[in-house]
Amino acid sequence: MHSSHLLLEEPIRMASILEPSKASFFPAMTKIVGTLGPKSRSVDVISGCLKAGMSVARFDFSWGDPEYHQETLENLKTAVKSTKKLCAVMLDTVGAELQVVNKSEKAISLKADDSVVLTPDQGQEASSELLPINFDGLSKAVKKGDTIFLGQYLFTGSETTSVWLEVAELKGDDVVCVVKNSATLAGSLFTLHASQVPIDLPTLSDKDKEVISTWGLKNKIDFLSLSYTRHAEDVRQAREFVSKLGDLYQTQIFAKIENIEGLTHFDEILQEADGIILSRGNLGIDLPPEKVFLFQKAALYKCNMAGKPAVVTRVVDSMTDNLRPTRAEATDVANAVLDGSDAILLGAETLRGLYPIETISTVGKICAEAEKVFNQDLYFKKTTKYVGEPMTHLESIASSAVRAAIKVKASVIICFTSSGRAARLIAKYRPTMPVLSVVVPRLKTNQLKWSFSGAFEARQSLIVRGLFPMLADPRHPAESTNATNESVLKVALEHGKASGVVKSHDRVVVCQKVGDASVVKIIELED
Repeated sequence: MHSSHLLLEEPIRMASILEPSKASFFPAMTKIVGTLGPKSRSVDVISGCLKAGMSVARFDFSWGDPEYHQETLENLKTAVKSTKKLCAVMLDTVGAELQVVNKSEKAISLKADDSVVLTPDQGQEASSELLPINFDGLSKAVKKGDTIFLGQYLFTGSETTSVWLEVAELKGDDVVCVVKNSATLAGSLFTLHASQVPIDLPTLSDKDKEVISTWGLKNKIDFLSLSYTRHAEDVRQAREFVSKLGDLYQTQIFAKIENIEGLTHFDEILQEADGIILSRGNLGIDLPPEKVFLFQKAALYKCNMAGKPAVVTRVVDSMTDNLRPTRAEATDVANAVLDGSDAILLGAETLRGLYPIETISTVGKICAEAEKVFNQDLYFKKTTKYVGEPMTHLESIASSAVRAAIKVKASVIICFTSSGRAARLIAKYRPTMPVLSVVVPRLKTNQLKWSFSGAFEARQSLIVRGLFPMLADPRHPAESTNATNESVLKVALEHGKASGVVKSHDRVVVCQKVGDASVVKIIELED
């Protein structure tokens, strides 16, 4: 499996590039997050998405009510059972999002050089002269000459449904703007983005809190995507809020970086959050175009070194209406992988796109090709250098396991873990082979009843590059006698054989705890 690793620095025969890729059990190491919506909520389509490689389903509460999303989630559960593919659930908050209130849902035409008034009076009817918005402090936040972008929700940029406005004058609470390009706004939800203007709205709105404490709690969400994270304090407050909600203390919080404010405080946010989502759509509006690639590379590097999952959004916008991505998009997906991204998040492409399953499959294939030329050797050296010495006990075990696996050309690394931390540390070193994390449930009690934990930890590894979880039988604790571990290992290897990841005479690196000691061992499989 691993002799096929090319490096771009080495001379490559052009003919070898054109050879068709071999199908493997894991379509790609890079994960795919799909946003479920009108075009992707039936059991059939969701099953197709799971088979094509989606491992996290994102529920976006910027639109749709909890009942609508609950129906979609029930369909997801049915699809997970029938396809036997694990899938995690991500709840995406609305946050400090500026929206145009278009109650009639009629299309609105705007012509270049005309003027349009943005008003906080939501009782007004939206028209081409007047647009009511959900924020009354806009006139205090913007100044003459500022740019405001207005587009269909999850606009792809290739549509004629987005408009640039320039602030001409401020009248009381109203903002009078000049339209810079002609366009027709269609759909029920339009979002506004004022370029480089701080917006004084809470990151977790009351509506968000209500959704999390009802829908989120009931469905035990694995990830909370915190829209418009601007400060580390936003993450701390969100964590404090969810930690009091039953099982949600285990939910991981991903900070979604969408504007200059978030970028400015990136380092502090990264320390607090469990992962980062780079919302390139909004960042692309806030930043000059020539800076976009730079912040992506810098942010992904920082996430990689911290060992926290990084998710990149907005990669194949044109596949919302087309079966094939553009050349630039195909290159962009590959570059996101080479830059170190853990997962690719699809928004409009799966939510309202015509080809949700094909999009996931195409992105997966591009990721798999890019992974073949990922310079693991250089990456490993950079990571160990960054971690420095003396290493912590766990860090040294994880890096040794990866180094051993590469040296013996192992086909898979198997890691026994109860919290998922050891497996995530191994994945941080980006081994070229998949890491099977065998999550061994822990028995815990609240004096009234016994319960097993482990399902959260297993699902949360579905967003980490190269990590593939399986839940062990709770009768086998993670750190235990050798005998029980052997039997779990046997089950893990059988699972690996059945799925085609390992075959006889393959070498496998196993990372486990025996008593107080952590052990890395190399085993060769017999016939």
